[in-house]
Amino acid sequence: MEKEIQFEDHFINRSNWIRASVLGANDGILSVASIAVGVAAAGSTKEVLILASLAGLVAGVFAMAAGEYVSVSSQSDIEAADLKREARELEEMPEEEMRELAKIYEKRGLTPALALEVAQQLHDHNALEAHARDELGINEIMKAYPFQAAFASGASFVVGGALPLLVSIFLPLQFMMYYQYGFTLIFLVILGYLSARGGGSNILNSIVRVTVWGTLAMVASALTGYLFGVNVN
Repeated sequence: MEKEIQFEDHFINRSNWIRASVLGANDGILSVASIAVGVAAAGSTKEVLILASLAGLVAGVFAMAAGEYVSVSSQSDIEAADLKREARELEEMPEEEMRELAKIYEKRGLTPALALEVAQQLHDHNALEAHARDELGINEIMKAYPFQAAFASGASFVVGGALPLLVSIFLPLQFMMYYQYGFTLIFLVILGYLSARGGGSNILNSIVRVTVWGTLAMVASALTGYLFGVNVN
């Protein structure tokens, strides 16, 4: 009895939701923490600090989800337009399209005869799918899903942004900038580790990348708070 082939679960299969989730969580952590650092540097009260952090979280989650939805929807619209045009060309000139597909396979290393045979068989099976994958680069793995991306970004933003908000709520106002910076670095290190593990990339590079940019964001916020802040005590 022939053994059933098990397809490997490659990291690229997770790339879409990992990208959206990591981006959302990273933005949530940095957006809310940077707001808290800037407000604390301006010498505001604890109530103002918490309110500003909460406002940043609420505004950020909708902005993140909406931005991701619009961006991915634009990509989806482009894909749909390309597929529609390709379907029309396949209907009007199938032979030319098959030879075009064969040329693609030739460039990948197949002999002209084998490339033509492969193109013919794929055309007989599902011509549009073959052209979408090999000519346009559209497949199920990389296909754009707006609602999925928006939900992943928004939900992960809430999770990420809630962490510095909790720091603002439960830790004393004195030295709040240092608390936020220290805890944010811890949050970013954890995020970098998890994203690297989920995507199969280098853990150290991922951690260094998020912590360096996170530090720059919080330093800029602190300087802004010092320079333009108004003490409301």
